[in-house]
Amino acid sequence: MNRLSAGSVVINHKGKNIPTSVGSRRYELFYSGDNVGAGLRTGNIPAGYGHRPDLIANLFMGTPAEWWSICEMNAIFDVFEQLKTGDVIRVPD
Repeated sequence: MNRLSAGSVVINHKGKNIPTSVGSRRYELFYSGDNVGAGLRTGNIPAGYGHRPDLIANLFMGTPAEWWSICEMNAIFDVFEQLKTGDVIRVPD
């Protein structure tokens, strides 16, 4: 496993190099509970964005493709119960 930066690493899987955030310093800091230096901030879900991790990711991260990271960072398993307007969530910088 090679480290690219604090936010990503490269693993070799079946002969191919694959970049991932799992195992990176940022990932480890986040899951250890020490968010200082992990590049995270908090935000409130604005009106019209409840239950929509794709819209939230697009708003905070610039792409709807990162919707899964919003869910992962906030332990969201059911977007209809856990992503409500006004809720405070963690998002990457």
